Amino acid sequence: MAGAVSGFSRYSSKPSSQEEVSLTNPLKHQNKTLLEVIRGLDGANTEIVNRAKTIFFPGDPAERVYLIRRGAVKLSRVYESGEEITVAMLRENSLFGVLSLLTGHRSDRFYHAVAFTRVEMCTAPAASVKNAMEADSSVGMLLLQGLSSRILQTETMIETLTHRDMSSRLVSFLLVLCRDFGVPSEQGITIDLRLSHQSIAEAIGSTRVTITRLLGDLKSSGLVNIDRKKITVLDPIALAKRFN
Repeated sequence: MAGAVSGFSRYSSKPSSQEEVSLTNPLKHQNKTLLEVIRGLDGANTEIVNRAKTIFFPGDPAERVYLIRRGAVKLSRVYESGEEITVAMLRENSLFGVLSLLTGHRSDRFYHAVAFTRVEMCTAPAASVKNAMEADSSVGMLLLQGLSSRILQTETMIETLTHRDMSSRLVSFLLVLCRDFGVPSEQGITIDLRLSHQSIAEAIGSTRVTITRLLGDLKSSGLVNIDRKKITVLDPIALAKRFN
């Protein structure tokens, strides 16, 4: 389970008296954000996970729900053949680890969750989340909104992986990262992640050699710039049109 994984540094985040949850007061959370609700639940913690460290493995007990406060998390599916396919790149305010809310407290993890960058998360026991949902319908609505965003991210990633041509797959992946992690700059849209060629290859089911060649082609065409593992898409519209 996640608490035993190397790379964690967690500290208690017990709510103040103003934030304290009262499960006997319906609509107590109506005007709160999902982060505020989860932070106030019994057993909630703030967890720090270093880059490239596993948050949970497939088969681990599904006992906690996670909300990203800072950083990026990669969710992937591992198949019996050993192949690992990325299903989502989650950004700040993304909710994950919700399987225990859907299939029961004793269920096991379905995905492999890895900190793509250094990540700070707020986590809470699934039992506490369920109690809050049962006591206050507004909590369920917040969770539904968070889960809807998470499903959209997964669907987008799956669409990216449907491209058979690796050039199109790479371009689609870069455009997704621009949308979710992009920061406007003088040059264009800078993806605020340090992306090695190997990490991109693993995310889209390619090889490092192929990614190096394709990124070189994009750079030569004046569509991207790469500086210290940070990729800037100079013109996202032109990039999308070229490989549409």
